[in-house]
Amino acid sequence: MTLAEAWWQVGREPGRQVVSLGVAVTLTAVSIDVLLVGRLTLFFDLCFMVLCLGLAALVRRRDFFMVALLPPVLMTAVFVFVALVARDAIADPSDSVLQAVISGVATHGIALGVGYALCLGWLAWRLHREGEADIATELERELAEPTG
Repeated sequence: MTLAEAWWQVGREPGRQVVSLGVAVTLTAVSIDVLLVGRLTLFFDLCFMVLCLGLAALVRRRDFFMVALLPPVLMTAVFVFVALVARDAIADPSDSVLQAVISGVATHGIALGVGYALCLGWLAWRLHREGEADIATELERELAEPTG
């Protein structure tokens, strides 16, 4: 075991814990950005992209599906929360909640696209590097394993 494996191992965390970590880190990035600048900036975008890659690296193989769906759901859920609490951080204060969420997702859409691509790419790479030539065969094997 190397020193890197002693404090962090790729792919050992359950999906629910990874989702909770994603929500916590995203809300922390939002809080820092809003407290320092008053709105969401490039800092949030960079944090979100790195987070998507990190979550894909942390999740265990049987919970890949949960993390594969996480980036768009996470960003939308966080923007709904921000629209309810501090609407002016993502949109005009006079906008409705739905309009603020759409505005936020549209404004930070590049970060969402890049983060989602990083997440799915890393998950696909992890499936492929295990020696299976066919990703569909590997997914079928992983989904057939009992959980627990």
